This record gives sequence, C-alpha cells and structure tokens, in this order.
Amino acid sequence: MILSRKVSRNEFLKTSALALSLPLLSKIDALAKPMKNVGLQLYTLRNELAKDPDGTLKKVAEIGYKEVETFGYANGKFFGKTPGEFKSFLNGLGLSTPSGHYMPNNLKKDWNMAVDHAAEAGQKYMMCAFLFPQDRKTADDYKKLGELFNQSGEVCKKAGIQFGYHNHDFEFQQLDGQLPYDLLLKETDAKLVKMELDLYWATYAGINPLDLFAKNPGRFPLVHLKDMAKTEKREFAEVGTGSIDFQRILDARKLAGIEHYFVEQDAVTKGTPLEAIAVSFQNVGKLKV
Repeated sequence: MILSRKVSRNEFLKTSALALSLPLLSKIDALAKPMKNVGLQLYTLRNELAKDPDGTLKKVAEIGYKEVETFGYANGKFFGKTPGEFKSFLNGLGLSTPSGHYMPNNLKKDWNMAVDHAAEAGQKYMMCAFLFPQDRKTADDYKKLGELFNQSGEVCKKAGIQFGYHNHDFEFQQLDGQLPYDLLLKETDAKLVKMELDLYWATYAGINPLDLFAKNPGRFPLVHLKDMAKTEKREFAEVGTGSIDFQRILDARKLAGIEHYFVEQDAVTKGTPLEAIAVSFQNVGKLKV
C-alpha cells in the first residue's frame, strides 16, 4: 500500500527510534530472571517453631527457601541454639540467615553481645522490628529513637553489620504535624541506619513505595513481601493472591538498593502457615529481578 502523504522528518525519527528500541526492550526482558534466594521472616511460623524448631526449619528448606530472617533472639540464643550451632544447623539445610529482627530492649541492653552473636550466626543486617507505644508518643520520642538507632548502627558497623528499621503502619500516621517515618529518616545517618520496607504495611497506610525509593535512593536493602487481600478488611494474604503489584515495586529495586526479599504473613486465614508460605514461595518465584 502506498501512503498518499509524506512522512515528516520528526515522524520518521520517532518511528525509527521505536523500531530500534523494541529489540532492546525484548533483550532486557529476556535478561530478567526469576528471583533466587527467596527469604522467609520466621515470625510467620512462630507457633510451629515454638513446638518443633528443628523440624519446622527443615520444612522451610524443603519448600525451597534459601534464607531466613530470625526473630525472638533472647539469652544469647536463636531458637534454643547458640549462634554457632544455629548457623551450622541452617547450613546443613542449605539455609543462611542474612538478617534478624531485634526488639528495642535488645538495643538498650547488652547490644554489643547481640551484635557479636548476630555476626557469629552469619547475619549482615540487624533490624529493629517494632516500637512499643510508650516509646513513640511524640515527635520528640522519635528524635530520641533516631539517636538510639545511630548509636546502635555504630556498634553494628564495627562488626561489619548494617543496622536498620522495619516499619508497620503507625509510622505513617501524623504525629505532632509530622510523619514519624520521615522523622526517622531525617534523624538517622543514612549510612548507619537503613530501612527494611514492609510493603504490606506501607501500602496499607496509603504510601507508594516508589515514592519512598525516589526520595531516599539506596536506603532500602531489605523488603518484606506480604500481600493484601482484595477485601474490605484488607487482611494479610499469600504473596500473589492479593492486590499489591510486587513486580512494579521490584522493577525499582536498583533505585531502592534492595538486596534481600523476605516473605512474611503476620496472620494466616486460609490453611496452615506452612501451606501459606508454600503458596507465597511459588508465586514469588514468578517475579523477575
């Protein structure tokens, strides 16, 4: 078919550029690979671990997870094992623990010992998992927490560990005319204190993770993959069964600085927690990085 009108130079250049870009885009898409070394925040299996820690961790490995993020460190032990015993047991299952969750009381008491134990277990990240209500009543409280986090980060740095903070939704609720999460970012040294963004809680609070990445590039080495049910209550759901577009978020992983991804489901409403993490594992495997 012969076109009756002449093609302008600009139209020709645009068409040519598009034609040239298509093979490149296809090549980039082809280079994207399924996610490897998928991690699990073990809090999802807290009841199972309390009854049978060894057997539960074996099942985690059998599902296919390669990394686990700990919780509940106490009295110098991880699930009843010394740091060395825990690392050896995990390695025997083909698992490692690059990160662990720690509570504010850990930061305020015997933090040096906790850091030494985390290093012995093989952890490269130590995350403050939660803030108790009495510690976060005012904006000034968050400024004091910023000081505590910087101090904790200094101790971690000496051991070759990165300190950070894991959010819920309360950090995105106005307090004294300010967002607590913004205060934590502002009051902490970006090199000493990183962020583990819980994608469910941020989304639940109406926050777009991509906006956080753009404003704070490289500050988010860890994320929690936790989906939101497509219901009015927006309860927790297995990854890939809810409303969160994880691929869109992970496409910005370089901007965010993401290095590790941990599946977590605070509460399971369908089936058992082990069944839930199996579903999440299968669906996370479909994501491209």
